Amino acid sequence: MQITDEVWQVGGGNLTDPADAAIYLVCFGGKAGLIDAGTGRRHDRLRSNIVDCGVEASKIEYLFLTHCHYDHSGGALRARQDFGSGIVAHELDAVYLEKGDNEVTGARWYGAVIEPFQMDHKITSSQETFSLGNGTIQSFHTPGHSPGSVVYLVESAGKKILFGQDVHGPLDATLLSDREDYIRSLKFLLTLKADILCEGHFGIFEGREDIEDYITSFL
Repeated sequence: MQITDEVWQVGGGNLTDPADAAIYLVCFGGKAGLIDAGTGRRHDRLRSNIVDCGVEASKIEYLFLTHCHYDHSGGALRARQDFGSGIVAHELDAVYLEKGDNEVTGARWYGAVIEPFQMDHKITSSQETFSLGNGTIQSFHTPGHSPGSVVYLVESAGKKILFGQDVHGPLDATLLSDREDYIRSLKFLLTLKADILCEGHFGIFEGREDIEDYITSFL
């Protein structure tokens, strides 16, 4: 599903596996990055979708995880093994992936066991910028849904595209969710004034007014 000439949705729902959260592909100047990796149950289909976008899998330099939950991170290790991409996550969520915590990652919700794996880069600050080909990807720490939830922002086709993923939550004690952090993070997302919001489960929203309405609905 093409969003701009440089951004596609390549996974989630009927694109890969029904249990997968949305997976997005960004390609600037021949270098690519994935936003999240789904559960990994249909990695073959994910790879095929990436190739169908005209992007060589070997060009995927980064896998940017928005948070540690299994429907977003379960396929990360397989993606790194296949594509050779470095895995990026916030340090506050990385700890649960590195020790294979099936509770905090929500793997048990999916009847799964998550294999521990190491991060190639841990985000430690509230904001960080990554170079990708002739473009950049900005990360912003937005805790609440999980302690180390992150959103990513890129500019493509003159538009600000926000990979907000689980804007909707949910909040759950076993996931170490924090309601006050979540509300603060939602208010922060409004300040980014995105033109396109790529959410994890509820689709793609276009237009600042529609995006603002969607985010505000969870406040």
